[in-house]
Amino acid sequence: MKAMILAAGRGKRMMPLTANLPKPMLKVAQRPLLEYHILRLKNAGIKDIVINLAWQGDKIAEYFGNGAQYGVNIYYSREPAGGLETAGGIIHAIDHLCNSDDVFIVINGDIFTDYDASALTQLVLNSGEAHIVLVENPSHNPDGDFCLAHQTINEQRYTFAGIGLYHKHFFEPYEAGFIPLGPMLKAGLQQGVVSTELYLGVWSDIGTPERLMEINRIQEQ
Repeated sequence: MKAMILAAGRGKRMMPLTANLPKPMLKVAQRPLLEYHILRLKNAGIKDIVINLAWQGDKIAEYFGNGAQYGVNIYYSREPAGGLETAGGIIHAIDHLCNSDDVFIVINGDIFTDYDASALTQLVLNSGEAHIVLVENPSHNPDGDFCLAHQTINEQRYTFAGIGLYHKHFFEPYEAGFIPLGPMLKAGLQQGVVSTELYLGVWSDIGTPERLMEINRIQEQ
């Protein structure tokens, strides 16, 4: 199984920290966010990793190289200036993500978590096309994003963790271009082709300088 780390976002809310640096290169406990993901994927037995690049992407490629120093193989999917959004970036790299089973993991590069990706490597999608991880709602997203798959649309909503397992069929109806993933997941949940899980461990969306400072404070304790 292969994995993709989404790292092409502009990170405007992180300014001025991202004026000359991609957001996934910001550090928690003196280590880039991307490095945590690479190491966790390796520990889960995943050696082939795709990272998409746009804003200041060369700095990611220069830092991580071909991945040999981490014991993995890294392929870089380069996107036009401004990027292609989440689903657009996945579709752009789809040929590099698929192998014999056409199932792959995708993780947002700008989150910090201790989620064990090996749980996804053991998951069978059956008739479904995607499985996503949800977390309890942080203060900056109190209304959440999606209900758990077995709930009705009027029940508790949780926040999308930016972690998922996907079959290539999930993306086949869509043409290449600038495409967000959220509406696709919402439609898939309504159609019954997306399953969910609720994760209660460490997770943070590093979306603002204040959140970055907070997670660093916690890690230093």
